[in-house]
Formats: sequence, C-alpha cells, structure tokens
Amino acid sequence: MRIDILTLFPDMCRAVLGESILKRARGAGLIEINCRDIRAYTKDKHRRVDDSPYGGGYGLIMQAQPIYDCFMSLCAELGKRPHLVYMSPQGNVLTQERIKELAKLDNLALLCGHYEGVDERVISEIADEQLSVGDYVLTGGELPALVVADAISRLQPGVLSADEAFEDESHFSGLLEYPQYTRPFMWNGSEVPEVLLSGHHANIKRWQRERSLERTLRRRPDLLINAQLTDDDKAFIKELKKASAPDD
Repeated sequence: MRIDILTLFPDMCRAVLGESILKRARGAGLIEINCRDIRAYTKDKHRRVDDSPYGGGYGLIMQAQPIYDCFMSLCAELGKRPHLVYMSPQGNVLTQERIKELAKLDNLALLCGHYEGVDERVISEIADEQLSVGDYVLTGGELPALVVADAISRLQPGVLSADEAFEDESHFSGLLEYPQYTRPFMWNGSEVPEVLLSGHHANIKRWQRERSLERTLRRRPDLLINAQLTDDDKAFIKELKKASAPDD
C-alpha cells in the first residue's frame, strides 16, 4: 500500500515516519509513505500558499491552486487517482472500522489543512471524504494524518510480528483491551493476577475476555452496542450490571 501526505510541513511528518514501527515498515518495503510539499506547487514568486478569506474573518485560508496542482501531480505520478481524505474537524470521527477499510486500498492520499482552513472549492473538487480524529482543534492536519498512517500501517501484513499483536488491541474487536502486566510479580504491594501465571490457556483467555468486557462496560459502554458478543459475553455483562445495580 502507498500513502501520500499532502502537507505544508513535510519535515514534521518525516520526523515521525522515521521512527519506531513506521520506520521499520517503510524500510522493509511493507508500506510506502511519502510526503509531498504543497508549497512546491505554488505559482506565487514568494512561495505564498494562503490569503485572507473573502467576507472577512480571522486568519488566513490555504489557496486552492497549490493544493490542486499538488494532487494532480500525484495522480500523474501514479497513473490513476488515489482516494483522498481531507483531515478536518468537520469530518466523520475516525474509527477502527474505517481504518480497516482504508487499509485495503492500494493508494491513499491525506490532505493536511493549516491556518484557518482550506478554500472550499478544492475540497469539493478533489476530496473523497473528510475525517476527524476527535472533537477538538489542532494547529493543522499533520498530526491527524500521521495518526491515520500509523493506524493503517499496523494492519499491513508483516508490519507486526503476528496478527494477535493488533487483533487483541483496544477497539480492533470493538472492545477495550484487557489489563496487561509484566515483571516483577510484586510491585508497590500489588501482585500480578494468579491466573496469568497458571499456564492454563483456556482460563487465561476467559479471564482476558471478561476483563475486556468489564473495562468496556465501565469506561466505554457505547462500544458494546456494535461489538460482536457471544451468548457467554452477554450473560457475563448481565451479571456485571446486576452486581453494580443499586439495591432497592
């Protein structure tokens, strides 16, 4: 899979892409992630890519022409049009399910806005969808784009050591992940649960599943609506709710 990040700050993106799992995945050729400098496509002699908004208002707006030309250059390089996502607080909130769908694409482009936004005409012209990483405001779209690139990279074959490395993580299955522990066995007066030392894999799996259900019910009960639950899961959740219900 290939991801292209369209940005005014390619070095900012490259700093993150050059570390940890993303660096190893790119180096091994498991995923290709490129940064394209929108500023390189401006026709302004001062390399300007923004201007004041029509109708007045605070700040500056990114101009349509440099963004459009940057995207068209990418299309010409690929020989086809990639799916383009505009990272925007007005977009649909990013979910693991959407990440799974995007991870199946051959080519993905991520457009990073900056300043006070982007000329709406270019968004209407080239964006296939808009995505938000949450209901808060950031300086630009670079961090959200890197979030998307990171989440997608983890799903590419060979990036992680085994499927279990991501299938047990929070949100992958619709539930929050169960608690994790490592050495030492005793720390600050708190012990690792005995079941994890038992070597009984069935009991460990059951304990992990129940703790995942319990944690999701307490912290993110909304996730249970769409989670894939077995009859045993539903019975366990029912008991948890019954135990936490106030006495009449």
